[in-house]
Amino acid sequence: VRFQGPKANGMPELHSLIPIAMVLQDKGFKVGILTDGRMSGASGKVPSAIHLSPEAASDGPLTRLRDGDIVKIDANNGSISVLCDDIDSRTPQKFDLSKNHNGFGREMFNIFRKTVNSASEGATTIF
Repeated sequence: VRFQGPKANGMPELHSLIPIAMVLQDKGFKVGILTDGRMSGASGKVPSAIHLSPEAASDGPLTRLRDGDIVKIDANNGSISVLCDDIDSRTPQKFDLSKNHNGFGREMFNIFRKTVNSASEGATTIF
């Protein structure tokens, strides 16, 4: 789930994805959640990698994933790898989030989107 990081979308809560992923697992699919966003609470039996950095809005590696890619999440070694040969040569995907920046008071957060640092640095504008 890309473009959910601090610069792109302000890191909204994505925990509601867990029940959907669990249903897919129960149907026999191998699923996990990778996101540059955040999830609070436990992910249960769904392997999850959150706060991926650099985020997609900063041309992070999530922008190069495509439908059908096989991704290996190795929690024991703390690594994520994509099982394909051309991942580094792919053109990063872009996404227009400009419609997410207006309405419901979102305008006041535009300054934060422009100045926030990465999740790995705390997603803060203070330092």
